Amino acid sequence: MIDFNRLDEVRQRRPLIHCVSNIVTANDCANLALAVGASPMMAQAPQEMGDITAASDATVLNTGTPDEIKFEVCAQCGKAATAAQTPVVLDPVGVGASPWRLRRVQELLHLFTPAILRVNLGEALALSAAGGREQGVDSPAPASRAERLSAARALALHRRTAVLLSGPEDIVTDGQAAWCLPGGSDLMSSVTGTGCMLSVLCGVFAAVEPEPVKAAMLASAFWKTCSRRAEEAAAGKGPGTFRTALMDAAANLTAGDFAALAQIQRL
Repeated sequence: MIDFNRLDEVRQRRPLIHCVSNIVTANDCANLALAVGASPMMAQAPQEMGDITAASDATVLNTGTPDEIKFEVCAQCGKAATAAQTPVVLDPVGVGASPWRLRRVQELLHLFTPAILRVNLGEALALSAAGGREQGVDSPAPASRAERLSAARALALHRRTAVLLSGPEDIVTDGQAAWCLPGGSDLMSSVTGTGCMLSVLCGVFAAVEPEPVKAAMLASAFWKTCSRRAEEAAAGKGPGTFRTALMDAAANLTAGDFAALAQIQRL
């Protein structure tokens, strides 16, 4: 079902990925896109959003560190991508952190439907009007697989899109079928922005894989595999070494090893 050779296609095509990132993670997001083989563009000016989006193979919108200009930019990108029929990944960072942020993200979702919504549990609950349990931009409270699956499915059905709900086990669903992607490394929580980087990977794979659910699964499986390899390479030296090792793992993972190491379970 999953074509792991899409990784080779990324490296051959070098798709242009337009990332409206946040100030905390923009550099790592750009470097990860480069490492995996894509070409990142981190444009932010409202005056050029239509042109940049039209020229891109995929657009990744991250609403972390938001202000009114960022939401204006995201709205322009979403509408331009819809017109160009190119995929949009929306990462509504900390959407339940304030009523203003929630309202502005909901306004975006009324303007366009992303190919993939990449969320944590708190964000999924907030967007489903089920009461998010966020602390800042994180979702620290533990939850069962059944609870997380229910939240992901509800959001996918409500928004008519593919949902990637990240966590110790990622869940990907279109509201009907669902998959669990276990594994990865506990060290991911020691590096800020690993969720933002996962959203960029969603954009990278969506640029070459036309089915959003499959693109989300490829992104999740790729990042889980990279994190396991990075933990081994870091050998307990600390989060700085692990962060660098993540980039190295992304650059060096072959399609063959990706296929052999990926863990994907149908639910």
